[in-house]
Amino acid sequence: MNTLIVYASKYGCAEKCAMELSKEFDGNVETVNLKENQRIDLDKFDKVIIGGSVYIGKIQKEVTDFINKNLKELLEKKIGLFICGMQEGNELEKEIADNFPADLLNRAKSVKHFGGAFDFKKMNFMEKAIVKKIVKVSSDKSDIKHENIKQLAIEMQK
Repeated sequence: MNTLIVYASKYGCAEKCAMELSKEFDGNVETVNLKENQRIDLDKFDKVIIGGSVYIGKIQKEVTDFINKNLKELLEKKIGLFICGMQEGNELEKEIADNFPADLLNRAKSVKHFGGAFDFKKMNFMEKAIVKKIVKVSSDKSDIKHENIKQLAIEMQK
């Protein structure tokens, strides 16, 4: 079976998680950064995993565009979904529901939160100020949920 992992990443967390996820699969796995390539032949893949980082409640536009453009075809595939970010609890559930169409969520074999990271050297001044003020974090922080990455792979390979 051929697996496609598509993602978009602003600072690299979603990319790092997508690469870690790709190592959990047997067989042919292709990873595509949607910021670099939106032209993908979905006919070659049995499984499609879609994810990205969420900022201020929204996943990257490239992810939304990819889903909207290919929704009909995606609904015929074995689907996995993930988001990256530092949110938790009810906010996390709301962000998943707000960023993926209900049809796709209902079809998905696995939906996971892979955690997130704050990488201050990649942020601009305003982004740093917002994180310091709202989240109360003033230095690099990583909370990648490696177990969730493994679990998504297991659920997609059943």
